Amino acid sequence: MKRIGILGGTFDPIHFGHIRPALEVKVQLNLDSIWLMPNHIPPHKSSTTVNTEQRLEMVNLVCQEYDCFQLCDVEARRDEPSYLLTTLKELHESHPHDELFFLIGTDSLVSLPTWYQWQSLFDYCHFAVSARDGWQVTQDMPIFEEYEQRLTSASQISTPKTGCIFEVDVTPQPYSSTQIRQQLALGKSPVDAVPRQILHFIAKKNLYQTQA
Repeated sequence: MKRIGILGGTFDPIHFGHIRPALEVKVQLNLDSIWLMPNHIPPHKSSTTVNTEQRLEMVNLVCQEYDCFQLCDVEARRDEPSYLLTTLKELHESHPHDELFFLIGTDSLVSLPTWYQWQSLFDYCHFAVSARDGWQVTQDMPIFEEYEQRLTSASQISTPKTGCIFEVDVTPQPYSSTQIRQQLALGKSPVDAVPRQILHFIAKKNLYQTQA
């Protein structure tokens, strides 16, 4: 059995704000690998500035640089938007013996009750929750009861295979894809925020030349 972290995102582009926290979560929860899962974006939607194939290529370049990362294209290859529950069921069926940890921030955790059949998500994975400035779980939130019941220490020796919430401490990263796209559109090279091979790919493909 392997312990697998799953990090979903638009990755437009992927940057150290995605990479470094994922590496820290891997260490804290003793994960065997982290799957980077680009989200599916419908062709008519303008929420990404590059196409799905280019986003997949950039994530794949990061996976080549870091052995512990693996590209998961299950959502990106779908022809229509899908719910996380659909994705987790598919991954659970293809990897029935593995333990899945879905990586999110506190901001996403508090909104979990708005997700499709959100309580069923705990049947297929754990949630690894990273703190976000300005966000915390409070008693008046719909997630509070589940949070209280499922919160588990990462040091606990024996845990269920699914259904736990683990809080992990990650180093805050001062990067956002929006700011990076703006810098690239102005002809700047954000070398501190984006891996070198990704910047080379962006330059080669002439991406992000107009602001999103």
